[in-house]
Amino acid sequence: MKNTFIYLVLAVLVNYLTACNQSSENLPQIKAYPVNSLVSELEQLYRLDLLPQYRPGIIEQESSYDRTGGNDDGFSGKYSFIRKEGKKLVLADFKGPGVINRIWTPTPTRDTIQFYFDGETIPRISIPFIDLFSGKVFPFVNPVCGNEVGGYYCYLPIQFAKSCKIMYCGELIQFHQIQCRPYPEDSSIQTYTPDWSPEAKAALEKACHFWNSETSPIALLKEQGLDVKEEAKQFFIAPGESVSFFHSKQGGRIVGIEIESGSSWEGNNKDVLIQASWDGNATPAINAPAADFFGYAFGKPAMRNIMIGNGNHINYCYIPMPFEKNAELKFEYKKRDGEPQSKMELKTKVYYLNQPQNPQVEGRLYTVWRREINPKEGNPYLFAQLEDKGHYIGTVHQAQGLNPGMTRFFEGDDSTAIDGKMRMHGTGSEDYYNGGWYALLDRWDRGVSLPIHGSLDYSLPMARTGGYRFYLTDKMTFEKELFISIEHGAEMNNIPVDYTSVAFYYGSKPSQSAVEPTTELRTINDPKSHIFYPQLMDLTLGESISAENKGRIELSTNGEGMIRIMFNEIPEGRYKVYLSYTVGPDQGEFSIWNRQKLLADWKNSYAEKESRLDKQEIGELRVTPQTNSISIRIKKTVKGGKFRFGNIYLEKL
Repeated sequence: MKNTFIYLVLAVLVNYLTACNQSSENLPQIKAYPVNSLVSELEQLYRLDLLPQYRPGIIEQESSYDRTGGNDDGFSGKYSFIRKEGKKLVLADFKGPGVINRIWTPTPTRDTIQFYFDGETIPRISIPFIDLFSGKVFPFVNPVCGNEVGGYYCYLPIQFAKSCKIMYCGELIQFHQIQCRPYPEDSSIQTYTPDWSPEAKAALEKACHFWNSETSPIALLKEQGLDVKEEAKQFFIAPGESVSFFHSKQGGRIVGIEIESGSSWEGNNKDVLIQASWDGNATPAINAPAADFFGYAFGKPAMRNIMIGNGNHINYCYIPMPFEKNAELKFEYKKRDGEPQSKMELKTKVYYLNQPQNPQVEGRLYTVWRREINPKEGNPYLFAQLEDKGHYIGTVHQAQGLNPGMTRFFEGDDSTAIDGKMRMHGTGSEDYYNGGWYALLDRWDRGVSLPIHGSLDYSLPMARTGGYRFYLTDKMTFEKELFISIEHGAEMNNIPVDYTSVAFYYGSKPSQSAVEPTTELRTINDPKSHIFYPQLMDLTLGESISAENKGRIELSTNGEGMIRIMFNEIPEGRYKVYLSYTVGPDQGEFSIWNRQKLLADWKNSYAEKESRLDKQEIGELRVTPQTNSISIRIKKTVKGGKFRFGNIYLEKL
């Protein structure tokens, strides 16, 4: 009787273990996704679950970059076309079956752009260049096509069976980038037609809903009938501790992470690392300060897109993370010697599927975190160097100038070499992030988040900026190796900078180019000197005064008036203040105040001939949230009622 009972227990246990082992094996095997129809291309704009899948075809890019290594990346138009045919400019001439999946420019015009397919003599697309982005002409609809932060972008897939020649019917075209992905030679492709099927229209509409954040990635998975599971935890973590918040001992895939951290990740110390390990690899697949991973910039949440960022006080990531056998996600709170650190309370939620990675058709997610303070002169900054098979899907980049002044380090070009060949060469740093024209009003002048790209920040007084870009249909396939970098400066990589980046890719192993986040590299360093330029000053006019911005601020009054300049962006502290201004024959008197405190007493700015006085010392002030401004008061005299000033300089004491 006893033996029979033991046998029954053993049989039940064997059946249970067998069922557990088969639970993931019986799920539908992940198969390679077909990429040869317009619908399948459009689906890649919103189906994040397809991101891990390997895909044939290495992207090539035509752009207007200066072939001599200089900075004429479109200003003159010299390098903005590959040849002329009659009076038309040929921008690109792609051969073989393929798809154009990204077009960018900061300089669209009303001139006509034409697309000739498969050797035809009549263009199938012939519209004003601006209407690739305006949303006025179907199928180039917003937000898959659009503009912000100074750049115009089009992610509508344009397929062709044999060839695609793009021609511009104008005398001058300036900055542009056009990306094409080739299909295998034996692919059966339907060349672009303006007559779309109902299925294609529905897919485009779904993509637009997703890009407008009207549909969540988790909801889209559930619409496919997938059994999305959740695991929630709430815990405290202290300096020196490591806490696991997800651990699986069988194959599957993480499809979403949501974390409530309050304001604990804000500030200049980035001491909490997020780490991930797949399938027992000794080197972490992800090892980065959590603030950088989720797109914080200079101590504050800054990125909010359809894939990863911070929104409604939740840090989130919906980039799929498949694994074949096991996985672990954890936080490590690094301890600082001799510095006070507080415990942090974190609430985490992980969404996952019991659907194991198929390594034949999918990669695992890896990141490359790097920071270089003053990269070596002459060398570009490295985002990632990969020796693997996989595809690159994203860059998050913070850029801090080491000298006060204009952000000219952001003139540098990005470049990407794949499998031993240069495939993409950009036209400027903000251009890589689909933007353009830094330091200009309503262009690249602040942090702006868009569905897959954007500006993290822009501050002239702090000499800093940053951007992000993620890849969907344009993810960059590599069979053996990939090298992606960006310059610091227009030429020669000679402007001192402090760059921090997180690169995202799918592959089979971690990159050797990642950097360990040491205490020094986890610390944000604020500059001590600041320059406020007229074009982006935060100005408020008082009564009886007018102002014009002509590269300098020109004030006028018929009696006595005042203008206030805010210093919102700089840290609190004591500063010495300097002002560049002009003396001239039509100018009156001026004085400078910090609210009710006089910094510089009334002084006459009259002179027989106009001349500029650079960086004149004004006085000292303490910057706090209540005293972060100066006011310039001007008074009309018998000589005139004008006052002209330029840059304002603050140097911390």
